[in-house]
Amino acid sequence: MAKIDFGGVVEDVVTRDEFPLEKAREVLSDEVVAVLGYGVQGPAQALNMKDNGINVIVGGSPERKRSWEKAIKDGWEPGKTLFPLEEAVEKATIIQYLVSDAAQMILWPRIKPRLKEGDALYFSHGFAIVYNDQTGVVPPEFVDVILVAPKGSGRSVRANFLAGSGINSSYAVYQDYTGRAKERTIAVGIAIGSGYLFPTTFQNEVYSDLTGERGVLMGALAGIMEAQYNVLRENGHTPSEAFNETVEELTQSLIRLVGENGMDWMYANCSTTAQRGALDWRHRFREAVLPVFEEVYHSVVSGEETRIVLEANSAPNYKEKLEAELREMRESEMWRAGAAVRALRPENWRIANGK
Repeated sequence: MAKIDFGGVVEDVVTRDEFPLEKAREVLSDEVVAVLGYGVQGPAQALNMKDNGINVIVGGSPERKRSWEKAIKDGWEPGKTLFPLEEAVEKATIIQYLVSDAAQMILWPRIKPRLKEGDALYFSHGFAIVYNDQTGVVPPEFVDVILVAPKGSGRSVRANFLAGSGINSSYAVYQDYTGRAKERTIAVGIAIGSGYLFPTTFQNEVYSDLTGERGVLMGALAGIMEAQYNVLRENGHTPSEAFNETVEELTQSLIRLVGENGMDWMYANCSTTAQRGALDWRHRFREAVLPVFEEVYHSVVSGEETRIVLEANSAPNYKEKLEAELREMRESEMWRAGAAVRALRPENWRIANGK
């Protein structure tokens, strides 16, 4: 492991220098990895491992035609590398349980009886295990229970891999039956294309992940954008101006500078007017949202967010309600303005005009 100083706190991380792909292949040489679920994370992790020379099969439900046909389109062959869920579990030694959180609860009675002694049950989210009082996902004692959680969407996991980089991942061991659980975990983490791996626990992973999704990564970001856009519009600014000042400049310019060099560097490379205003107002925003984040974290830890998720995602009309909520967002003035702005980006204009 490499010791890295994260802002004064030294942590152990695993990089490809000390655990290269060749070593991962050696550790996994006698394993068959079954990726259950071909929705969000499944395709990326399965294809990355396949491209890295790992023995991978995919498990799905033939009746779920969309994901089954997507797997076939991606090159997985029914009866050879693509199987119904139960058959895939029986053939594998490492079972990646990558269906949705609600589906993990629903499918568990079909998966658990087919686990064999010495198998590794792999997750990319600690949800089902940490909240097993609600999900009922309690693994048998004779398997390893491990986790690798990429810090990005499946689309990013695949895109970064194809670009020759990687995406950072956390890893954890919940149950070590074989004595090889950690080695298996890190090997799979490298095989799916992780840039580096940092240790966590199932509990810490799910607490931080659920908080982040509801907060900065998605919920808070969308809410703050909507608030600023609405204030600008109410004060006479055009949709184009409001969207560009709220979203376009952030996503197309400033956030890239933050990602490359940090927030202080971005501040240092903006106008002095922007610097002064940002430095002053960030304290006000932090103080304003801190109670909301504390409320979010408490709701996560208490299991209330889990109850909400399982209840909503298990409802028979879940997809219809989800589409209605997304349609409301998509058809709002702000995001209709966004679609128009994106179409006017130079690269899109050139494509549309054959340039």
